[in-house]
Amino acid sequence: MTAPVTAGPAYCHALRAVVAAASVVGVDQLTKWWALEALDDGRVIDLVWTLRLRLVFNTGAAFSSFQGLGPLLGIAAAAIAAVLLLNRRLASERWSAVAAGCIAGGALGNLIDRLFRSSDGFLQGAVIDFIDVQWWPVWNVADMGVVLGGAALVWHACRRAG
Repeated sequence: MTAPVTAGPAYCHALRAVVAAASVVGVDQLTKWWALEALDDGRVIDLVWTLRLRLVFNTGAAFSSFQGLGPLLGIAAAAIAAVLLLNRRLASERWSAVAAGCIAGGALGNLIDRLFRSSDGFLQGAVIDFIDVQWWPVWNVADMGVVLGGAALVWHACRRAG
């Protein structure tokens, strides 16, 4: 009788990173699809306090900086996602793997916009942003994945060091 084959911790952590990335991409693309349908005519939905939903097309990077550099930003996003998902050191621990997956998923979610939301050429599409707090640039779920994943990696690194 042979022993059952089990996946090692590294495989499980890598799988967690891929699942986290796929989850962020899926939720990001679903919410962007909703925003395009519900907010396309200039409609603004006020939710609570300063939080509202408003459709914005961003051809730059964070804070709408680097306008017109879509191809460069897209290539950088693809490289970042690949490094995070293939980095064995990040995938060596459960929470680091999930955090890296969230960052990679956010990068891929915005990369999908740059690839498929334009007829102007390679990686010239605009990123769909729609979450507006009115005192910060408008953002989306992919941006949330990058920020929360990055914060989780820093927190985890500080916890390990201390």
